[in-house]
Amino acid sequence: MNSSNQIKLVGVIGSGIMGSGIAEVVAKSGIDVVIRSRSQDTAEATKTAIEASLKKQVAKAKITQEQQDAAMAHVCVTSKLEDLANCDLIIESVAEDLGTKKELFAQLDKVVKPSCILSTNTSTLPVIEMAKSTNRPDKVCGIHFFNPAVLMPLVEVIRPITASDETIAVANGFVKACAKDPVQVVDRAGFIVNALLFPYLNNAIAMFEAGTASMEDIDVAMKGGCNFPMGPFALLDLVGLDTSVAILNALHAEFKTANLEPRPMLKKLVAEGKFGRKTKQGFYSY
Repeated sequence: MNSSNQIKLVGVIGSGIMGSGIAEVVAKSGIDVVIRSRSQDTAEATKTAIEASLKKQVAKAKITQEQQDAAMAHVCVTSKLEDLANCDLIIESVAEDLGTKKELFAQLDKVVKPSCILSTNTSTLPVIEMAKSTNRPDKVCGIHFFNPAVLMPLVEVIRPITASDETIAVANGFVKACAKDPVQVVDRAGFIVNALLFPYLNNAIAMFEAGTASMEDIDVAMKGGCNFPMGPFALLDLVGLDTSVAILNALHAEFKTANLEPRPMLKKLVAEGKFGRKTKQGFYSY
């Protein structure tokens, strides 16, 4: 299945947009995947969402009905961590909270087989902290997919100082087997993409707060002037404003520069429960 031919069963933990998307990518690549959610109902709902996504691709003639059926045959769901015991690779995609992730990694370490690689889909949190929560720090890394996982070609493979060469090689091989493009990066807040992207996004909010231009005109300018597919405010809404605050807080904690502190307008929207597209309201309404 990959360069080391070791990944035959993948566990995906988390039933949100990212967990569902990652599981779909894995299944479409011909690798068995078990999705674990905290309840059987949400686990089944994730499987239904994957099937709906595949049906849309069939309707658009991007895949065949046979490919949809083959992908769904690789998907199963559970609410029990114990059902991940035989996985070769785990990809964790739960809430972007370090305490939650560390606790989960400690639990997984006791459940899965000794050879299993534990990975996180975190966009900015320190992978080393999750590795230290296990008795297999050499087998822990970051495998960071981008939203939407089905469409975005890039995956960041994050190497904490504890990870072995073999772990990183297997992770890279797995990403390639999923028809994605891996890039390797050391375990530093924001990795490559978010470390470059979020100062820009935060500065766009500062520009709007200062009255330089409207949100709409800033978005139009960055699309038309830089050939970006969407402007900063539309992108923030897509990423999720709550996620954006978490990323900026992590970047600010590590690098201490003023332009990484989340802007007041961003924090206000999050306090109001306006997280972007997922809540139908953020900088824009949906």
